[in-house]
Formats: sequence, C-alpha cells, structure tokens
Amino acid sequence: MRLALSVAAATAFAVPVLAAEAPDPSDWRTVAEVAQGQTVYWHAWGGSTPTNDFIAWIGDRAAERGVTLEHVKLADTADAVGAVVTERQAGRDADGSVDLIWINGANFAAMKEADLLFGPFAEQLPNWRYVDVEGKTVTTDFTVPTEGYESPWAMAQLVFVYDSARLREPPRTAPELLAWASANPGRFTYPQPPDFLGTTFLKQMLIELAPDAAALQKPAGDDYAEVTAPLWSFLDTLTPLLWRKGRAYPETGPRMLQLINDGETDLAFSFSPGEASTAIANFQLPESVRTYVLEAGTIGNASFVAIPYNSSAKEGAMVVADIVLSPEAQARAQDPEVLGYGTVLDLAELPEAQRAAFDALDLGIATLSPEELGQALPEPHPSWATRLAGDWVARYGVAN
Repeated sequence: MRLALSVAAATAFAVPVLAAEAPDPSDWRTVAEVAQGQTVYWHAWGGSTPTNDFIAWIGDRAAERGVTLEHVKLADTADAVGAVVTERQAGRDADGSVDLIWINGANFAAMKEADLLFGPFAEQLPNWRYVDVEGKTVTTDFTVPTEGYESPWAMAQLVFVYDSARLREPPRTAPELLAWASANPGRFTYPQPPDFLGTTFLKQMLIELAPDAAALQKPAGDDYAEVTAPLWSFLDTLTPLLWRKGRAYPETGPRMLQLINDGETDLAFSFSPGEASTAIANFQLPESVRTYVLEAGTIGNASFVAIPYNSSAKEGAMVVADIVLSPEAQARAQDPEVLGYGTVLDLAELPEAQRAAFDALDLGIATLSPEELGQALPEPHPSWATRLAGDWVARYGVAN
C-alpha cells in the first residue's frame, strides 16, 4: 500500500456534507436487517494471494448474513481515497463507488481531516467488546485519534527476515546494516517508496538515526531538514550497495521475499510477523528462514477499515467490519498458514472455547513470540511518511 494522497489535496474539498438517512450504528438490529441484500465494494490491497484468499473467506461469512462482498484489488490505497475525493468534487454525496477501505496512516488522516468518512461507528460493532483498547494501538492511527471512524482488524510489527543458512548473525542496528551491506554488496534491497513497506523502512531507520525521535510524534515542520539529515547521509552510502546497485527495486514485499528464495538477497523485512512462516508453509521460502527485530525495537501499528461518507452500503460495510473483528476471523488471520497477522482482540475477554482456538495455533517456525517481538515502536505522524517518500523519490527514485 502506498501513501500517495496528501492531506492538503483532500482537505481542499472539506465542506460540510448532510448525509441522507445515515444509519444509526447503535441500532445494530436495524443495521443487520438493512444490510441484507446490499453489495459491499471493499477496496483493499490485492498484492498478496493469502490476503486475497482471506478476504474471499470473509465474503463467504458475509454471504451468510445476506451481504455480498466484492474485493476491489488495489495496488495503491490512495487510489480509493482519490475516487472518494473525485466523487466529492462531482457532488456525488450518495451512492458512492467505495463502501469500505483497508486504510491507515496518511490516507486515514487525509480522509478524516477532509470529512470524507462515515461514523463514528467502530465502537458500536457487536464484536468491539473483545477489542484490546488498553494493550494495543487501536484508538490512534499514526498518532491521529481514530474516534470511531475506522475499525481495527490486524496488528502488525516490522520484522526483519533472513536465511540463517547463509547469514549467521544478521545486523541489528542501522550502523550494523550499513557495515554488513558494505561487506556484502547487492544482498539487500527494499521496495521503492512511496510503496508502504519501502516508506516504513525509511521511518524505521529515521527513528534510530534522528537526533530526537520524539520529534517524529508531531507533524513535520521547520525542523524537518535537521531531523532527516542523518537518514539521507545513511542512504547516500547504502544505495550503491543495494541489490542491482540501487538502480532497480522490488515492486512489493512478496517480491522482496522471493529474492531471498531465489538466492539473490539474504535480508528482507515484513510488516507481518507471521508472513515468513506462512511463506515457508507455502514453499515460498526455505525452512532455514528466520525473523528478528532490531536492537532498539521496530515500528508497529494496526490495520483498519473505514467507510466513506458517501458509501451506498454503509450497513453492509459495518456488517463486514464486524465479521473481520469476530474471534473466528481473528483466529484465522493469526494462523500462519492463512495470514499470520497479530490479533487486535484481548484474548482474556474471549469465552473459553474461542480463546482455545488461539491457544491451539502453531504460530510457525519463523514467527517470534510476543515476548521476542517486544513493545512496538510508535509510528511517526503521517506527515513524515508523506515528506520522506516524496524526498526519497527526488533523490533516489528510478523508473518502473
């Protein structure tokens, strides 16, 4: 997922909208009744077969409640946001083409600030009662309060992926990574920003290298050049040491893992702690692959779904969001043979039978335990991602 739509672009159209017959999320019985017969167009990243299969499984569950779910596969989340912005410009304040979006970060901040979201609805979902609002970052999104305008569905934390058969001691700090890349040129790469994972790598390095990482929790301002100077110095040295000397980049995270499987690189990273185990189970990575986190920790966040203000199936979209929050769906998503995502639920709040489904999961040979993952580092304010991605393209970007 890319972070391409600027907050300024969206807020240019931030005018009050009077929604006709907006559903009341607290009246769930009516929501469920009206949802029957609706078709929900869920705009979500389509770059992963396991993810696409999981969304199809959610569609089967939705069909049992009378809702038809159509997965609109995205390469770039901003495409869906841009569609809603275009409809706002055209005065299409009802019967919109986007009913549900897998979203977070700068895209959510842009839509929220521009008044492009329906809600608040999340805390009225029946399965919200199981959400871990104390132990997980599910009420803020890249420092922006969600205020019920998006519902969490998966926890993620950056892990580094390596083949232990070829790399015995992987680098655990930015300086170690640079030293290792210098001794092993061409054996590391990352997706080209503004790709979501590529931008996450920039943020991860910046958190370690910045003079004061606390500055990243506020919007990027006059201190931007000073804060980011160590990052650009780091990347100036690293870039010619990358795979293909930094003249080409993998298109996606799965492609980055494929390079390890093909023996072209030794080190990659994923925002899903269980993705490597899933890939091993699917014979897409060798069994010698393992994961780890950096010495000072790694970035973590939640993935969310949000409903545009002009959705034509708000009730159906809420039903789908509730299904995704269900213990059954959350346990399935955490299964490394399915997705390997972290759950947003508080397992202590689940009935015994549902908790047992999580306890029975084998998280996989390459998946770190919660203790090994440690406390996730907070995401920077979304303005940092937007500026970093743009500046990276200007400095190092290559043609696709």
